[in-house]
Amino acid sequence: MGRELAQAFRAARDVFDEVDAALSQHLSKIMWGDDEAGLRLTENAQPALMAVSLAVIRVLETQCGFRWGTHAQVVAGHSLGEYSALTAAGAFSLADAARLLRRRGIAMQKAVPVGVGAMAIPLGAEIDVAQAIASEASTANELCEIANDNAPGQVVLSGHKAAIDRVSDIAKAKGVKRVLPVAVSAPFHCALMAPAAREMAEALNEAQLLPPRVPVIANVSLEWLSDPAAIRTALVAQVTGRVRWRETVLSLRPKGYSTLVEVGAGKVLTGQAKRTDAELMLVNLETPKDIEAFQAVLTQTRG
Repeated sequence: MGRELAQAFRAARDVFDEVDAALSQHLSKIMWGDDEAGLRLTENAQPALMAVSLAVIRVLETQCGFRWGTHAQVVAGHSLGEYSALTAAGAFSLADAARLLRRRGIAMQKAVPVGVGAMAIPLGAEIDVAQAIASEASTANELCEIANDNAPGQVVLSGHKAAIDRVSDIAKAKGVKRVLPVAVSAPFHCALMAPAAREMAEALNEAQLLPPRVPVIANVSLEWLSDPAAIRTALVAQVTGRVRWRETVLSLRPKGYSTLVEVGAGKVLTGQAKRTDAELMLVNLETPKDIEAFQAVLTQTRG
């Protein structure tokens, strides 16, 4: 994760060095080494993913002529990616973002004892069917909620393991052929994360948060936010709330935006966006080669 960027660009190396210093840990060594188990720990994975995204952004800003308000007029991020988006837009410092995501990862892991929660995807189920499955799987004492509405037919359910275990039979009765368990360490984005939400409310109140250079589309409400107080509220609600990514993507073209650029590790969001709105122009920036190709596009954009 990010090693090729660090080798190619001084600005990217500086990002990884700054994150390491903020966390008092050589996170970059975990990212570039063989400790896959260590990298998968939520407390490491969250700041690591953010660091790769910000490394790309720093290279765009310092070497490619990227300008906020011209080349990017709104940002959004999926779950922890919302912190990356806000940091890219200047709302958080890089160091604060790394520390917040470390604290967020630890808080989310501690919120629910291991084995109590689970997540699963009823493959191909649209949002209304997924909601019906979740409602039927829930009981007075065991909840099942929609955690992520990622794309058409890709809805993630989260909650008590006993409730998630009931999803397969319920889904089959509704015509869903397969339910895919999600390999996660905790049931994210559901009411069971309430202790983590309280922890993040405290953490965000302690952190400096500036108005971003461009608005951020909030995961939980789809509102375009620039006010720091409203952003704090949305980030706290996000811990227990649904990630409305499909709706985020669908909101772009009606507002006049035709291009979505995914910045950072992997192409998951690009794939989800393609399934959601095939008419969007989609760009993925992860490697030096990606950045080099994109720079030619930026130099053609005036304003």
